[in-house]
Amino acid sequence: MKNKLEKILQNRELNLVFLILILLVVVTMRAPDFLELKNVERIVNDTAILIMVASGQFLVILTGGIDLSVGAIIAFSGMAASMVNQYNPEMPVSLILLFGILVGTALGAFNGACVAYGKIPPVITTLGTMSIFRGLTFTMSNGQWVTAHEMTNAYMDIPKGRMLLIPNLTVWAILIFIIMFYFIRFTRHGREIYAIGGNKIAAHFVGVSEKKVSFMVFTILGALCGVAGVMWTARYAAAVNETAAGFELQTIAACVLGGVSMAGGSGALTGVVLGALFLGIINNALPVVNLSPFYQMAIQGFVVLAAIVANVLMEQRNEKKILSGRRQ
Repeated sequence: MKNKLEKILQNRELNLVFLILILLVVVTMRAPDFLELKNVERIVNDTAILIMVASGQFLVILTGGIDLSVGAIIAFSGMAASMVNQYNPEMPVSLILLFGILVGTALGAFNGACVAYGKIPPVITTLGTMSIFRGLTFTMSNGQWVTAHEMTNAYMDIPKGRMLLIPNLTVWAILIFIIMFYFIRFTRHGREIYAIGGNKIAAHFVGVSEKKVSFMVFTILGALCGVAGVMWTARYAAAVNETAAGFELQTIAACVLGGVSMAGGSGALTGVVLGALFLGIINNALPVVNLSPFYQMAIQGFVVLAAIVANVLMEQRNEKKILSGRRQ
């Protein structure tokens, strides 16, 4: 019984599910209609973009890296796609979406090349490109916004339509989750990502190329940011230079909450999705319980700090168990 209880407590995803349930109970006591189907659908839809981008950030963190430029890539790709739509209203939205993805992929590949082949640490690379991409967004748009009346209805309908009664934005998040889950669990490249994050030297001796893996994860993250950029600007019917400012912190928070080790090598995509949903519930619950949105960042910071402390304590406990097992 004691061993079973310990196993349950060590399961990060299960603990997060309990935490979400407790949070829902507390919020529902204050606002009984919080769990109405319409509100639940809105929360999931609001969290869909975070789930997409956090899935890519998850791959980068698994290799022991981090990407601080995701918000800037979303802004640049979203602005580029919106401007294409503005000046070419007859162009099919599927091509514009593809264009946005290609732009995001190119920016992600640039990050990957700097890290993998330029041997610049990820945090330094993406800190620099974060400013570069924001500056390019401002330069490209000449400081102007692309607003609703300059976008076509077809473009703004990309995330707003429904497929099998489910909002398109949520469908996209589900599709990306399924693809990423298969990629990380059932492909050789997925196993190589874990190998690089777990032990780079050992991975090198079994033929895993750190350069290729690093380049790949940043490129995938860039592509997901491209999707997010188009969805973001289409959903809010506005492309502004400050789009997704600070969003990188939310993607990192979702990963940390989901139990992904910042040192790399361990974590699960399901945990990342649960972490994103937890943040989504907090963001939607604050106005309901009459707490100022200004508390949002402070609460997120506190939650992330608590999650990191929990991760560190859990890793230390596991290391002690492994060492004691070897001594015996």
